Amino acid sequence: MRKSVSIAQIKSHLFAENRPSDDWINELRADERKGVQHLLVRYDRMCEREFRQIQQFRDMRAYEKTFSVPSAQIAGIDEVGRGPLAGPVTAAAVILPVSLELPGLTDSKKLTADQREQFYEAIAAAADVGIGTATPEEIDEINIYQASRRAMMRAVETLANRPDHLVIDAMELPLDIPQTPLIKGDSKSASIAAASVVAKVTRDTYMKTLHEHYPAYRFNENAGYGTKAHLEALDREGPTPEHRRSFQPVITREA
Repeated sequence: MRKSVSIAQIKSHLFAENRPSDDWINELRADERKGVQHLLVRYDRMCEREFRQIQQFRDMRAYEKTFSVPSAQIAGIDEVGRGPLAGPVTAAAVILPVSLELPGLTDSKKLTADQREQFYEAIAAAADVGIGTATPEEIDEINIYQASRRAMMRAVETLANRPDHLVIDAMELPLDIPQTPLIKGDSKSASIAAASVVAKVTRDTYMKTLHEHYPAYRFNENAGYGTKAHLEALDREGPTPEHRRSFQPVITREA
């Protein structure tokens, strides 16, 4: 490696979106400059992290395949929004293409907002995705558990293709499709993890639109959960049509 190439230039090339060639990396390892060697340590750690993420994703795909025949179309199902005081409960069903790899995908709660958005875009562009919701009125009528099941069934029904098997985060559905409930499934099954991301981003986006109609409650910040600002707004303004009137903090303030 010629020393006329600056460390800044090497850094830019080393961490560019397009991975440098093995020959270039091997040539770089002969560069004795400390700055270059420090960059290589960072690069090797990055590669190791990416390898672990790829392997974890493949292990999650392999694990969910143990519940059905190898060629089966598996739909992962998850929901978000059981705990908020306002807004719908939202579910997603996702059938991931066999060729799609999403290193780093995991339970949406363990991802940053930016990471969720990036995964959401990749999943929406390549996968068969179904979305289902249950309204606050339905939640009040049949309870949050049953409303979550209803949202999940609606998500399955909106898939473009009928799945051969369902893997579901800790629930069973009254559908004539073989299924496997998994406790903490969003950290075990890639398909459930994908569904958790899609459901989370979909619901958060909806709650941000609600903020435009009801800015006092700060739904864009709390997604309907009972934060201090949200509860203070309930005290001042009372509940909106989007509030769940069967939930205790709303019941108290509606009386």
